[in-house]
Amino acid sequence: MGRSVFVSYSLPDRDCAFELVARLEAAGVSAWIAPRDISPAADWAAEIIEAISTARLMVLVFSSHSNASPQVRREVERAVHKELPILPFRIEDIIPSKSLEYFLSSQHWLDAFPPPFEPHYERVCRHVSALLNCAPATAQDAAATTATQQALPAMPAPGAVAAAGAPASFPPEQLASLERQLAQHIGPLAQHLVRRAATRFSGWEPLVTHLAGEIDAPPARRQFLDACHSLGRQGH
Repeated sequence: MGRSVFVSYSLPDRDCAFELVARLEAAGVSAWIAPRDISPAADWAAEIIEAISTARLMVLVFSSHSNASPQVRREVERAVHKELPILPFRIEDIIPSKSLEYFLSSQHWLDAFPPPFEPHYERVCRHVSALLNCAPATAQDAAATTATQQALPAMPAPGAVAAAGAPASFPPEQLASLERQLAQHIGPLAQHLVRRAATRFSGWEPLVTHLAGEIDAPPARRQFLDACHSLGRQGH
């Protein structure tokens, strides 16, 4: 079962993040935070993707450390891609880097500086409870999926979809190349996404179309699709 809130933070802000989680859970809000909620020997990236996908809200502990963290940026990107509301909890008086500003410019911010942070935790809990009470019960929205599909460039008719759990029918070197192409746009999460999708699709075009939906920017999506067309021809 998913948790209501995914807490994103950078390692130097660990104490603040875990204190915040303790306050949220004391207020009756279920929270997910790494590494506490990652199963032993589990795939770290897969666990994070799953937690973001099933959450209803992300709370971002925002500081100079998280502002410069590639991992935090990837988590924020995934949340935005899933249309997950984000509540930035700013613990330093700084502005977002350009890579984060694109995703956070329209968000409502809660400031908690200068320290101590303790007086601000209750305010965060009130905001989180209010947002969860008016948020939809599920994080997935069919309209968002339709919008993503409509934004994709036209592709040839997809092939048949394999049964769930069916073995991939793609050469390992072709999938490795696909992972590298996708990683240029979304980072290390690409490996998990490609391997998961490869068990669901029996044709190259539907596989590539599905993965292209993970890329938000249309120019980057077209670049990915063009590169994948070449990879598909090489696989024949």
